Amino acid sequence: MNRAAACPLLACSALMLMTACLARAAGEERRSVTPVKFTVKLEAVHSGFDRKMCWVHARAGVIPGPRPAVVMTMQKLLLSGSDVFYALHEMRSDDLGRTWSEPRRHETLKRRRNDEIEIGICDFTPKWHAKTSKLLGTGQNVHYRNNRVMGYRHRQVAYSVYDEKARTWSRWRTMEMPDNVKFFNAGAGSTQRIDLPDGDILLPIYYKSDSKTERCYSATVARCRFDGRTLFYVEHGSELKLDVPRGFAEPSLARFGDRYFLTLRNDKAGWVTSGKDGLHFDKPVRWRFDDGKELGNYNTQQHWVTHPKGLLLVYTRRGAGNDHVFRHRAPLFIAQVDPARLRVIRRTERILVPQRGARLGNFGVVRVNDSETWVTVTEWMQPRGCEKHGADNSVYVARIIWE
Repeated sequence: MNRAAACPLLACSALMLMTACLARAAGEERRSVTPVKFTVKLEAVHSGFDRKMCWVHARAGVIPGPRPAVVMTMQKLLLSGSDVFYALHEMRSDDLGRTWSEPRRHETLKRRRNDEIEIGICDFTPKWHAKTSKLLGTGQNVHYRNNRVMGYRHRQVAYSVYDEKARTWSRWRTMEMPDNVKFFNAGAGSTQRIDLPDGDILLPIYYKSDSKTERCYSATVARCRFDGRTLFYVEHGSELKLDVPRGFAEPSLARFGDRYFLTLRNDKAGWVTSGKDGLHFDKPVRWRFDDGKELGNYNTQQHWVTHPKGLLLVYTRRGAGNDHVFRHRAPLFIAQVDPARLRVIRRTERILVPQRGARLGNFGVVRVNDSETWVTVTEWMQPRGCEKHGADNSVYVARIIWE
């Protein structure tokens, strides 16, 4: 065959190959964005506002069994200060949310005094640990002097264990880290963890050194071991850094398919990355919609909701008629994520919890059973005056009911 005759054939073959590749890619994308179907039932399980303090950090854990128990922790915040938290309380439901107990204070989860400094536990998230059959809550400690958060402080991962029979939490403790200089200011506040089949825990943390000049946090995932009483550090993975004000904070981890996904808070924008083993991750990228535009989340948490057929993100963002809300932290949105492209699929976005003037950026996610996943959140009543839009410090349970 001469060269002139071969060229059209080669061109045709190339065109056919390109068409096949595009069709395959389109098919893969269509499969990846097939919406997971669900309905949302929003319930206010507590409300009331005294204009001096408000409830924050409502997050729940589920104790499985013939009659599963839902244990939701939250704590009071002093409105005249900044991040001035008090003892953790508990609300409990033994009928899958039909009824709830009144908030009950736990003395084991209150502040402790060390000379002129008080140390408390905050940003707490309870989760069932199947290997030990214990409800383990993780967060971080916070140091106060004259009831103000100390800027330079030795922050640590803090945790507590629930005694189901006594319905009490153990006295909060802290996890030992291997390098108290590097991890001088390290916490697991408001993070989502993954428990492995062998019982090991993948716990996202964020940290910075003891240098008073360091301004940016780094994020990593620590592999930990828990024996039912004590939480031990084993190792940590990729050290994720960003030279943007305050760096990466409040990382949350999820597993979907054969990959792990990590979402990260930053002052300017939310970021995301993924990896194969839950410890090592690719270079983070900014959160964007699938049309390429930025998500609009900034200086606020994002958390994952997982389903066998889809990966979803819960977040807040700009551009929702919410300029009057502090850092645009309400309403609370949910949308499906394209796990291959690490993009939020805009057409799947819906409001999970509406805004009433108060921020909703500190929230929790708990898988209750195969049929339901709950997002729990309180109306954070700062700054003063947000109540004029209707907020009354309601504690919400947004029940995601899978079809």
